[in-house]
Amino acid sequence: MRSIWKGSLAFGLVNVPVKVYSATESHDISFHQVHAKDGGRIKYQRVCTECGEVVPYQDIDKAYDSEDGERVVLTDEDFDKLPAAEKHEIPVLQFVPTEQIDPILFEKSYYLEPDSSSPKAYGLLAATLEQSDRTALVHFTLRQRTRLAALRTRDGLLILQTLLWPDEVRAAEFESLDDIEKPKQRELAMAETLVESMSDDFDPTEFTDEYQVELRTLIDEALARGGEKVFQVAEPDTDEEDAEVLDLVAALQRSVDAAGKKVPSGSSSGGKKSSKDEDEDEGAKKKAPAKKTASKSTASKSTAKKSTAKKTASKSAAAKKSPAKKTAAKKTSGERKGA
Repeated sequence: MRSIWKGSLAFGLVNVPVKVYSATESHDISFHQVHAKDGGRIKYQRVCTECGEVVPYQDIDKAYDSEDGERVVLTDEDFDKLPAAEKHEIPVLQFVPTEQIDPILFEKSYYLEPDSSSPKAYGLLAATLEQSDRTALVHFTLRQRTRLAALRTRDGLLILQTLLWPDEVRAAEFESLDDIEKPKQRELAMAETLVESMSDDFDPTEFTDEYQVELRTLIDEALARGGEKVFQVAEPDTDEEDAEVLDLVAALQRSVDAAGKKVPSGSSSGGKKSSKDEDEDEGAKKKAPAKKTASKSTASKSTAKKSTAKKTASKSAAAKKSPAKKTAAKKTSGERKGA
């Protein structure tokens, strides 16, 4: 796993340096849209509905359409003015009883790894949460969004689970529930007996995604069979990248530019580079020698060609010169060497 965020947990006056990792991953098989006739990939272009021109990603801004039919365009500069939490700090807001957090609020889980040579503070916070049977509510900024999250422990490991904001949970208002009759006591007793007969301890390894297993089998059989539905994929053309790749490159470039312009004030990291910046610096250092070597090689070849051309020209000129001029040229050359 690779860390996606690096900062510190602010626990009162104690700072706990941590690295954040995605705790889950999807194993769903992904598909592409292709032309059924020849299996070619389908590509999309961003076309402006006003002028009909294809718009590059860097020229695209975000807009909001009001109920009155008015559209307001917002740029990156506008979004930079919005308030946000410290980019490299996860402050603990309060500790609440674990049972008070409705599971419907849980969104995505992340592992927190201690990022210090002395992880004593990390162990202290984990042990405190485990013994108190409480969950810490925190907020932090991830991917330009301020998020509310629950901090809990699992086998001594701190886990961060992002929470939905209350207004993101829909109200369950169904008129069909109003006319339901209350079950009779005998019906409840029979249902409880059935529940007892089917009760067991939860073991997630006993369950498998049968759909994905059968889908993988279907694909393997189709590949082994061959035929008109199987196409040989040609080498991708580097000059024509998919829109998804262009989007990712542009988004990363914007993130790099934004990180270079702003340094979070009051951050516990105190001007240290983020893990993303450190990775980029390290990658640049590794690439630098290769570029220097290549440039030296190119320069030496160019110098050799120029030297050969000069020698040829000088020989031709020397052949046309008179003996007196040759002697003068040699004297001059000797004087220069002596100097």
